[in-house]
Amino acid sequence: MDYNFYTGELLLIDKPLTWSSFQAVNKIKHAIKQHPSLIVDGQKIKPKVGHAGTLDPLATGLLIVCTGKKTKTINELMGMEKEYTGTFLLGATTPCFDLEKPVDHVFPTEHITIEMIHAAAKVFTGVQQQVPPLFSAVFIDGKRAYEYARAGETAEIKAREIEIKEFEITGINMPTVSFRIVCSKGTYIRSIARDFGIELQSGGHLTSLRRTRIGNFHVNDAVTPQEFSEKLNEINS
Repeated sequence: MDYNFYTGELLLIDKPLTWSSFQAVNKIKHAIKQHPSLIVDGQKIKPKVGHAGTLDPLATGLLIVCTGKKTKTINELMGMEKEYTGTFLLGATTPCFDLEKPVDHVFPTEHITIEMIHAAAKVFTGVQQQVPPLFSAVFIDGKRAYEYARAGETAEIKAREIEIKEFEITGINMPTVSFRIVCSKGTYIRSIARDFGIELQSGGHLTSLRRTRIGNFHVNDAVTPQEFSEKLNEINS
């Protein structure tokens, strides 16, 4: 494939577990920096690279990475609907609503039935107000929410409108619930895990998450940062 990273490429990257989105972008930036397309009029151009929607380190899946002039499409890409699969663990909560922090409270789960779980999924389907996690990049008075959280401070995060277009329960092996969710921009699946537990009169947190689709772009067509780097080396050799 003949890439042109200056005029712009839209790369589908499968972000590995524990990698930050920033690390994935840096890996791509390092891989392309010597590419011939970045020499324009005899001058070497610094690669312009960005991604269309952050994935947490403990999430895997589709990260759209844009280069060159294609970075102008990032806002448009970020506005597209997204699909995720993953698992909730019922009966326990964590401060960040996922596995990044240890469990802080435990709750009973004996009363939860399969029917209640499916009914709860229906409750969260549609347009609604969602409060993002304090451990998030949401701005509060000019600071990121996670800055307050890491300092042990509390801060009020305003709810915002989101839409859960599809919420499918794909497996139940108590206390673990597997799901598939199609949602709008700005949706925090971690917050759904928290709210799902509350709806079931228990607790809940996210134990795995994979972004499978953004708009019409699917993770099945993506490669890992390492695979992309190796592929580019083969082309250039």
